[in-house]
Amino acid sequence: MRTAVLAAAMSSAPLARPVVALLPPTSKVTPAIEVTEEYVAVPASEAYDEIIDEAARLYDIDANLIHAVMQAESAFHPYAVSRAGAEGLMQLMPELSDEMGVGDAFDPRENIMGGVRYLKRLLDYHDGNLDLALASYNAGPGNVERYGGVPPFRETRNYVKTIKQILAARRRSADAD
Repeated sequence: MRTAVLAAAMSSAPLARPVVALLPPTSKVTPAIEVTEEYVAVPASEAYDEIIDEAARLYDIDANLIHAVMQAESAFHPYAVSRAGAEGLMQLMPELSDEMGVGDAFDPRENIMGGVRYLKRLLDYHDGNLDLALASYNAGPGNVERYGGVPPFRETRNYVKTIKQILAARRRSADAD
């Protein structure tokens, strides 16, 4: 409701009018929940571990790889939207979401399952070649085919390198534990 009110107000309000003026004064707002000493915030990088582990088992993919892709794609932000229109934790384009059976790209479980299902498809298509699968995830399999390997796009080359670095760091950290 608050978002709808803000959106309506923003669309009709002059630009110089501060948005804060549209909200009730903070002295009149009472918290809806009580926070106790037992409450512990979960770091974003761990918030989806159960879903990631389930997807890793279901699709036989290293959970560290799923974490790395999510970190690079959305920094674990479930409502992330890219300039190109990719949505959610695994940054799925709407057409890909439809193809992967994802009804709500902003639902963490649906997004992760759809993204991992697609990543598994790409790994299988490229016979387990991680570089080609990641390049396909980023630039599309058509570009990987067109260039006969990782496309010469700076973004895609950096993407593959970044995910492999995150993956290596996660594996080193797991080995150290």
